[in-house]
Amino acid sequence: MTDAAEAAPRQPRRRGVLIFLRDVVVIIVIAALVSFVVKTFVVRSFYIPSGSMERTLLIDDRILVDELTPRFAGYDHGDVVVFQDPGGWLPPAPQRPARPALIEAVDWALTFVGISTSDAQDHLVKRIIGMPGDHVVCCNALGQITINGSPIDELSYLNLPEGDTAASNTDFDVTVPEGTIWVMGDNRDRSQDSRAHQELPGGGFVPLENVVGRAFLTTWPFDRFGLIDTHDEVFQSVPETEPK
Repeated sequence: MTDAAEAAPRQPRRRGVLIFLRDVVVIIVIAALVSFVVKTFVVRSFYIPSGSMERTLLIDDRILVDELTPRFAGYDHGDVVVFQDPGGWLPPAPQRPARPALIEAVDWALTFVGISTSDAQDHLVKRIIGMPGDHVVCCNALGQITINGSPIDELSYLNLPEGDTAASNTDFDVTVPEGTIWVMGDNRDRSQDSRAHQELPGGGFVPLENVVGRAFLTTWPFDRFGLIDTHDEVFQSVPETEPK
């Protein structure tokens, strides 16, 4: 048998392998693009780096954030939201030790498609207490926050020291400007939220354009898997107001 005759049947095999590899690459690229679109416009994963939202969210919890629904329905009192630092809320990030280029590239790729949450430390998570136009005051004689003159009873979800029923140990009296929200952590005595940043240029208010989306699901650890409660009943009596 000649060499040409021996080589003849190998060509289709080689071509089949190349087609298979091409299809795998195409599938990977499409999957990456779909994941990027989902992360950018639909849902995104974050982890919780601090205890400011305890007991609702614990350190190292993994959560999913709905980016799509609020684009149409907006936000409301009680929503737990993830947002980018409005400026001066977070301390400067510590210098991270240099990592091999391959690890940096892999982390970038995983963040790009929404699998990694390496950018979570650049964001914060709090509960919306004041919507645009709201007059939010702390506190009345019972230690409750009032919104537009109506008191809200938050004891069902606040993490307070035993015997303490005050919704905040810091007094404030603010009217939320248009296009912003007033946010607070559920672990009130250990949350650097809107109250702690009133001296900044933004007055402690978070621009709605900084909000990534509404946290709706705890995904990890598995024994904490479940929906994140917005406690709508707490805010039912709050009268609506026009943004100012």
